[in-house]
Amino acid sequence: MGKMVEGVFAINKPCGLSSAQVIRDLQKHFQHSKLFEPYLSFEAAQRERVSANQNKRRRNKEIRVKIGHGGTLDPLATGVLITGIGKGTKSLQDFLLCTKTYEAVILFGASTDTYDRVGRVLRRAPYEHLTQEKVEKALGQFRGKFMQLPPLYSALKMNGKPLYEYAREGKPIPREIERRPVDVLELELLEWMEGGTHNHKAPTETAGHAEVKLADMLWEQENVVPAGGKPKKAEKRKLSESQDELVVERPASKQQKSTEEQQATMSGALDPASSTPLPEAAETEPQPEAVHESSSPEQVPAATEPTPQAENESKGPPAARIRMTVTSGFYVRSLCHDLGAAVGSAAMMAELERTRQGEFEVGKDNVFEYDDLQKGEDVWGPKIGGLLEAWETGKYGQIAKTEITEEDVSMGEAKATEGEAKATEGEAKATEGEAKAMEGEAKATEAETKATEAEAKVVEGEQTDAPKSEEKQE
Repeated sequence: MGKMVEGVFAINKPCGLSSAQVIRDLQKHFQHSKLFEPYLSFEAAQRERVSANQNKRRRNKEIRVKIGHGGTLDPLATGVLITGIGKGTKSLQDFLLCTKTYEAVILFGASTDTYDRVGRVLRRAPYEHLTQEKVEKALGQFRGKFMQLPPLYSALKMNGKPLYEYAREGKPIPREIERRPVDVLELELLEWMEGGTHNHKAPTETAGHAEVKLADMLWEQENVVPAGGKPKKAEKRKLSESQDELVVERPASKQQKSTEEQQATMSGALDPASSTPLPEAAETEPQPEAVHESSSPEQVPAATEPTPQAENESKGPPAARIRMTVTSGFYVRSLCHDLGAAVGSAAMMAELERTRQGEFEVGKDNVFEYDDLQKGEDVWGPKIGGLLEAWETGKYGQIAKTEITEEDVSMGEAKATEGEAKATEGEAKATEGEAKAMEGEAKATEAETKATEAEAKVVEGEQTDAPKSEEKQE
């Protein structure tokens, strides 16, 4: 049996695949490969050692190469995806603590329910007033430490129920969506793209009554005031008992159209007087899972080429490419969405690439290219084997265990100080204990002294009584 390879390496994830799908693809190629044959043979031998009466379910389960990843990337995103093999999966937790660098493209002029271009449009907003200088100035408020509200669909469930179901049932969200402390170490504008000079487009599908209603409840409970004022409740349309108001919408009447601007949006909403209402659309029940579990590139809309504009038409919304270095738990989509609100417009994330995580960086020889999997084991085998060997020898990945932020250092110093204080307290108690022990020894010595004196008196008494006895006998 050859050498068994395990450890950690990074793969450059393509757009359109979920992180889970990338892991499944790796497992498919590794399962019957020569590189991982020793690993599978070892696992089979381990399985045989288990008694026939023990773990029957495990014995009957197919033996596979154990693979995991250290930090999810959405299907839309590309870049570094840390992957662990075998015992390397135990080290993946370390990579959740290290800093990450992202490059993102922000498209202005519209916001979506998922905060990116694969969602459905909640509202379109003016963008003619936007300039590079205005956006650069607004970026300043997103540097450093602050509390960030996750995207709506990232919150997923409360009390076991998806958030959009609360909207469907007309029930309030049971508790606030928890904000997370984040730290943006670096944030810069790399490129400003005027409308008509780029190929980024907002999605064509629009959100319906359920999403607007959910946004209402969210922002009311969060006490968040989007740009332009506090959101108002969405107009509730009356339907027959056989119709579900959140699944099918009747065409809006003239009176309803006149109140269309009263519909609320999520963060980044505009003053109704300055925003452009969306056309009515048939509504189907939201399925956030589809956004996060796409399994083929076709499920993520591809950016289109810019089309010629008529002279009397706008050139389209501007876009900006930014780069940031952030700590764990940061949502790039939230930054894009909130930046749109900060500049008096709306925005979404059009592209995202994780260029670095820990010591692994796109473009360097320590990141495996996903496309090489299709070239056969003769191509990918030596590369994967080399990366795992480099991990085992400590060449790559060690920064994940040593790279910490100033906040981590402060926390460590605080814990060290607390430990020293406890140690000092322990020493004081030990000294007190020693003093009490010495006091106890002194008392014991005193007791022994008294006992010795008592014995001496007894002996003395016996000696005094002896002559008297002799006299009586005479």
